[in-house]
Amino acid sequence: MRMELLEAIMKGDVLKFYKSMEWLDKRTDILERDNNECQKHKARGKFHSAECVHHKEHLRDRPDLALTDSNLISLCNSCHNEEHPEKFNNKPKAQLNEERW
Repeated sequence: MRMELLEAIMKGDVLKFYKSMEWLDKRTDILERDNNECQKHKARGKFHSAECVHHKEHLRDRPDLALTDSNLISLCNSCHNEEHPEKFNNKPKAQLNEERW
């Protein structure tokens, strides 16, 4: 991996990594390796097409494994969201106005 991509990840600029040709090529390779199947569904004996490639060791925690095949797995979006519950803020939203029922 180019040093500039590693530095970008370490500075928090993961978008630069995800737009790089290195990532886009690796993503294609992993999807092909996994037959474009969600590996979590496959492990349960079910089928769902893969829509993304997930880093088992999170990119920000282990940028050195960003392009390592054994650290990458094909998942559907639903399973990927299960892997990242921190992305979802489940706090109730503030009420915009007072209800008058």
